[in-house]
Amino acid sequence: KTNVFAEGLYLHNFVQATLSAVKAAGSDLENETLVIGGDGRYYNDKAIQIIVKIAIANGVKRVWVAKDGICSTPAMSAVVRERGPQWQKAFGAFILSASHNPGGPDEDFGIKYNCENGGPAPEKITNAIYANTTTITTVKMCQDFPEIDITKLGETRVQAKDDSQVAIVQVIDCVTPHLDLLATVFDFDFIKSALLSRPDFSMVFDAMHGVTGPYARALFVDIFGLPESTLMNAIPLPDFGGHHADPNLTYAVDLTAKCGITKTGRAIESLTNTPSFGAASDGDGDRNMILGSKFFVTPS
Repeated sequence: KTNVFAEGLYLHNFVQATLSAVKAAGSDLENETLVIGGDGRYYNDKAIQIIVKIAIANGVKRVWVAKDGICSTPAMSAVVRERGPQWQKAFGAFILSASHNPGGPDEDFGIKYNCENGGPAPEKITNAIYANTTTITTVKMCQDFPEIDITKLGETRVQAKDDSQVAIVQVIDCVTPHLDLLATVFDFDFIKSALLSRPDFSMVFDAMHGVTGPYARALFVDIFGLPESTLMNAIPLPDFGGHHADPNLTYAVDLTAKCGITKTGRAIESLTNTPSFGAASDGDGDRNMILGSKFFVTPS
């Protein structure tokens, strides 16, 4: 629960144990970059500041923080693997998310670590992290490091008192790099001309007030030119709008109603003008549900 992470040193212990484990495994904390982002749930903003201060105290010289703390799990993988230049490459990332579970002061919070390949930490690392949590006696933390304004793109540079080194925290755009990567995989122009421009096709996407809202707006509205009405619940909220951001027939009720489907997957025959295609994603953007007009296709 969120209050467990917020009280005492629960979060601090995990972060310290993780940085100690990856350093022992060979990660170059001083010369490479740590990335931090999450699904925007309650306490993400405070957790980011704590992680930055612990990272700097552990010798990390460069940190990339997602703007507004918003970075989907797939996008974080893209940032870790793709963002350059090479001499600034990431050694890993903290993702602040409890996936599809509810957010809020009395709800769930979570943190996970991805390695330099953009994927989840392998068992040898998670075992080392756990072992460290059973023996940890000290958390290194740079208490005087300034708070970072994560709402604005930019760079904060802090010089050591003896001028021996500089720590840099850069607030970065985590939407554009992910879309750039997708553009190398999918033919955006063909999708737009062959499908989205058809007069008999319409679609709707429900971000469920999770992390994917900004990505959906950038892709569907800005790139593909679809109307804003294509998007539902596209503003990330700390409590996901009071809903359970799990893309299934039970919880994605706004989308199912729009597509003419009941919670049991049956068609609402009386409903007209339903979209041809509907989709929803979970809180951190790595699971989805697909619907057609009055029929259920699949959850992930």
